[in-house]
Amino acid sequence: MAVSKPTTLALGLAALLLAAAPPAPALGRTPPAGPDPAALDAAIAARSGDPAAGAVARVTVDGVVWRGSTGDPVSGRPVAPNAAFRIGSINKTFVAAVLLQLAAEQRISLDGTVQQYLPGTLPAGFTLPITVRQLLDHTSGLPQAVEGPQGVDRDGLIAQRFATETLDQVIQRTLRPHPEDGLPEAVPAFDPGTAQEYNNFNYRLAGRIIEQVTAHTVREEVTARILRPLGLRHTEVTEGRPSMPEPHLAGYFPDNAGTPTDVSEQGGNPESMVSTPADLDRFLSALLDGELLPPRQLQDLLTLPRDASGRLLPVRGAGECRFGPDKGLACYSAGLMAIPLRDGTVVWGKTGHDLGYSDGIFTTPDLRRRLVYSIGTGDGTPAPALRLAATAFGPFAP
Repeated sequence: MAVSKPTTLALGLAALLLAAAPPAPALGRTPPAGPDPAALDAAIAARSGDPAAGAVARVTVDGVVWRGSTGDPVSGRPVAPNAAFRIGSINKTFVAAVLLQLAAEQRISLDGTVQQYLPGTLPAGFTLPITVRQLLDHTSGLPQAVEGPQGVDRDGLIAQRFATETLDQVIQRTLRPHPEDGLPEAVPAFDPGTAQEYNNFNYRLAGRIIEQVTAHTVREEVTARILRPLGLRHTEVTEGRPSMPEPHLAGYFPDNAGTPTDVSEQGGNPESMVSTPADLDRFLSALLDGELLPPRQLQDLLTLPRDASGRLLPVRGAGECRFGPDKGLACYSAGLMAIPLRDGTVVWGKTGHDLGYSDGIFTTPDLRRRLVYSIGTGDGTPAPALRLAATAFGPFAP
């Protein structure tokens, strides 16, 4: 079950990194000698005030790998360092990779439109064309996604977590809510290509375009194009299947009384995925190393949206893209996000949330420093993830 809200992890991530990063030589100036196991062990270890949940993480520095995990404080059971977890919006990076591959095969154009590939989907109020590229980099102007249980408390979310939704159901609910009640159709939030606003709905339409163009499900395309070629045997598009593989990291969400409840088993949508630290590290490396994409599409993957004068587009939404020299301007590309380090290096990656899980994958452009983590907890940005990022990458730009 995806948490239907704009991602604000980058805000908390950068804020804590500014305060918590240990003094270290600037990246790129002093060759690292590998991860610091003691510092990483301390970063992932449970502390007072941390969420009641376990964690798994993997850090790679110059080919040397550190793997870590904490025990599950609720069940008391140990957690395997390569335990599976629900990856939330990290699935957007897989969807983007598939569409970029289709673009390389000239089966779609990133400058082709939603109106072209999904005729009749958008209501009449959407008079301006919305391109595939604008879906991928969140500049479409589409309304925020309406998905998952609406208007329920924590107990309700827990009780309804097994619900599954098709892409068509999400599209209908978002664009044409309750036509039986005479409610108006959705209208654009802003003109396409004039601003950036993180929005799950962009990727629901992107997934629907994959299905329309290929006549295959998102699961089939991700599996054939990414999972099998890369040997990601512990990653799958679950299509709403609630069970989890073993071993897995238990995800917890507090009920109305504040009691952590195991929500590992849950439904979702056709793009929902489960993976492991090792598989996600392999995927991220292959993606930025050009193993999955030709040079032109790799450039598209790492290009932030700009206006006609070459200036980065402004960002809508509190807490998004608020750090570094370009704060307040676009930081999302076609499936990734960019966060600047204090020394000028840009870290690329993606965060993800599912009910009971907070995850992230990040790397420096040269792939020398990489981080994958999952914390089995619900709301917000858990402190162990922030400590891990601070230790893996050092100080971020203010």
